[in-house]
Order: sequence, then structure tokens, then C-alpha cells
Amino acid sequence: MAAAYVAAPDRYDAMPYRRVGASGMRLPAISLGLWQNFGDDRALATQRAIVGRAFDRGVTHFDLANNYGPPYGAAEANFGRILESDLHAHRDELIISSKAGYDMWPGPYGNHGSRKYLLASLDQSLDRLGLEYVDIFYSHRVDPETPMEETMGALDAAVRQGKALYVGISSYSARRTREAAAILRQLGTPLLIHQPSYSMINRWIEQELLGVLAEEKIGAIAFSPLAQGLLTDRYLDGVPADSRAAREGSFGRELLSDSNLENARGLREIARRRGQTLAQMAIAWTLRDVRVASALIGASSVAQLDDNLAALEHLDFAPAELAEIDRFAVEGGVNLWAESSNA
Repeated sequence: MAAAYVAAPDRYDAMPYRRVGASGMRLPAISLGLWQNFGDDRALATQRAIVGRAFDRGVTHFDLANNYGPPYGAAEANFGRILESDLHAHRDELIISSKAGYDMWPGPYGNHGSRKYLLASLDQSLDRLGLEYVDIFYSHRVDPETPMEETMGALDAAVRQGKALYVGISSYSARRTREAAAILRQLGTPLLIHQPSYSMINRWIEQELLGVLAEEKIGAIAFSPLAQGLLTDRYLDGVPADSRAAREGSFGRELLSDSNLENARGLREIARRRGQTLAQMAIAWTLRDVRVASALIGASSVAQLDDNLAALEHLDFAPAELAEIDRFAVEGGVNLWAESSNA
């Protein structure tokens, strides 16, 4: 029988917390995402160990979506089991988020951004999580065929129904973000946060979006700061058989282009001089901008989690380091969510 979980008494001693936009919300500088490694294809004991270790290290924010798995919904169901067994007494110390916008169930009402889909999906997520509310509920992507007023109205309804405390959007362009913020402001439910993909080789948010977020006083949380593993040592000397790139899924072999690998190797040399791994420097780099409240990482083991959290030990960059990084930190064609952010 597994030992009962007891939270570390010093869990808040080392983690920095950053304010999200102009709100009262603060997020840990590094948050844990459950996009990968928390489906039914992974042992629940391993998932439990990762979540417990994360909370012990001051990670209070756990990010999910309705279709994280496999199968769809499994990550929420598994996290709900961990909440019940280990973290139930700490619910008010946690920020739990979920999203809806991608394929979830068959038929015309199980996808995109309609009021019916978003609110039905939220009800299903709450049931899987065993919660009365989530702290943040996101529109996971732009739905160009549904009026923005309807999608944002559904987010507003989720708050008014007491099923979400805050609302956010993910992978929206600067123009769409401004439009969403204006609608929600008129409805009386401020847009708290934007979750875009952002990394050293996926810098699309720097052109306009970060400026809009500052103007609108909206926070940002960067997902995929490691470009799905490309900004680690994992692929720089070949593709391991047990890696994500070796399996069917979101990581296509085309991402491992010669230019991307060459740039990643250049970045690794800079990281070594800083006394960091490439992954640690990549995470720290996304946090160099105060408009980014948190970097959202994944983890397949406690060891990987600890290694990534070590990025917090060296967050500062000298101007010369940033200039050298810019030589290699160029667009690598890894924004898999461009269809939404360009809509």
C-alpha cells in the first residue's frame, strides 16, 4: 500500500511567484502541465510521485485540458484521483486550470468554441477532476466560425455559474486577444491570462502579442518552452527509441531539421558556460520578460522535474549572453498551433 502523502513544510521557501497581469493572482515561476505523461498509458504511481514532488517544490499550478490523455479525459481523471488521495486538504493552495477547444467527443458539438461545447466540456472536466470549480478555464484555441461574443460569453457564464474563478485564452493572435479582452471587459469578467507557445525557436509572441498583453494588463504563461524536447540534450546526438519523436504524435521528425539541431547545439554551448543544461537555460530565457508570469513544463519523472526546476537557480542573463543567444534563437518552424494564432 502506498504511503500517505505529507506535504513538505518548506514548500514555499524557494519558489518565486509572479503576479499575473494586473490581477491579484500570482503563479509559480514554473508550472506543471499534464499534456503528456498523465494518461492511462503511464503508471498512476509515477504520476502521483511527480505531482507530489512538484507541490513539495512550490509548484502550485497544475494545467490540464479536457482532451489530455490518452484516452481523452484521462489526465483530468488521474489528476482527480491524486487530488482525492494526496492533495484534497491543500485545495485552496492550488491553481488548477483546464481548457476546451479541440476535439473531445463525436458529432458537431464536441469541438471548437460554441457555448454548448465549452460549458458542456467544463461540466465534464469538473466531474473527472472531482471539483466544484477550476481556478482558470481557457478557450483552448480560436474558432473562426463561431462569433467571438459567443465564445467569450461562455467563459463569462462559467465564472457567473461559479464553475471557474478566472478565464483565459490560448494561442490567440494579438488582434484576437484585444477583441476577446474588450468583450470580456464589457461583460464584467476580466481576461486574466493568455497561454501561448513560446520558446527560443518559437518567438512569435514577441512581434505584437506581448505588447498587447501589457496594454491590456493580461498575464502570459508560456507553454512548450522546450519546444517539445528539441531544446534539451535529448535529440542533439540522435533520436532515442523511447523519445516522443520516435512515436506517433505531436512531435514530427521534420522538427529535427539540420538547422534546428545546429542552433540547439549552439545554445547548448552557451548554457554550459552558464553552468546550466540547455533545458534549464531555455526555461530561464522564457522568464526573462516580466510579462511572462510562468513557464509551463511537462515531466515524465521526478528526476526530470527536479532538473527543470533547477532553472530557477540562474534566471539572470547578461546583455552579452542575450545577444549571443539571439544568434541561435531563431524561428524553427515548431509552432504547431499557428493555425489558431494566425486566425
